[in-house]
Amino acid sequence: MSQFTLHELQCFDAVVSAGGFQAAAERLHRSHPSVFAAVAKLEHQLGLQLLDRSGYRVRLTEAGQVFHRRVSVLLHEVEELGTYATQLAMGEEAELRVVLGDLCPLPPVLDLLSEFFGRCPQTRLHLQFEAVTGPWERLLSDETDLIVHRVAKSDVRMEWIDLGPVALVPVVAPGFLPFEPTAEVTPRHMQPFTQCLIRDSAHQPAEPSHYVVEGAPQCSVPDHLMKKELILRGMAWGHLPRFMIESELTDGRLLSITGRHFPGVVEELVAARRRDRPHGPVASRLWDFLARNSPVLDPVRSAR
Repeated sequence: MSQFTLHELQCFDAVVSAGGFQAAAERLHRSHPSVFAAVAKLEHQLGLQLLDRSGYRVRLTEAGQVFHRRVSVLLHEVEELGTYATQLAMGEEAELRVVLGDLCPLPPVLDLLSEFFGRCPQTRLHLQFEAVTGPWERLLSDETDLIVHRVAKSDVRMEWIDLGPVALVPVVAPGFLPFEPTAEVTPRHMQPFTQCLIRDSAHQPAEPSHYVVEGAPQCSVPDHLMKKELILRGMAWGHLPRFMIESELTDGRLLSITGRHFPGVVEELVAARRRDRPHGPVASRLWDFLARNSPVLDPVRSAR
């Protein structure tokens, strides 16, 4: 069987979309005979009748319906490839890859990304969510252009923009503990109770677990939202970002056990990219945009 051409597929798709050969020819700015011949040649090469020509309007046969679904996908990919090539010729990226880490406050960061990419409609945002050391792994293996997470600022391969502090607070639900949850609670007190941890999405985790009570039963979840729900329902305890639990701490649905033994921690949220890699014009504009709009978190409220 001979290979069919892109032109033949485009003629077939146009006939289906326009409902006839003449309308397809006008849409493609080609003659009626050339479109008719292209579709007939495609059918001959496939050994399939794709169109039923017996009525006033041509219709897809059963085989034609199945084949056209695949053709539509292929032609869409061809169109995207053309757009990508055009942007490369213009010197602008067709896609930017951004990874948001588990410490990222979604509303303010997504608002910024939405505003920026709304001004760059020809550049597609490929957004991914990773946890713990997953963002670092994606950045250092060149699987993303930018991450919003915490980083080791001593790593000379990365440069960053400070977006604000994120306080992680050890919390329990009322009634979870059989004793008063005070600042004097020790790891030994907490050892019998299930601790909820975030699963590291990295293929090869780069650091040991932190804030873990040795010997305590554990459960793991993919993100802090799921972790929060488990803790609220008295199924576990753990550390949560303060920006996620301000109202629950205020109205008593969650209780802090921050103290000498569980001091909590403040992490610095940053936007980070590779220092040792070139960056295209859209990526550079995004970097400058984030720098102009930082910090995204209130330094006083977020770190207290």
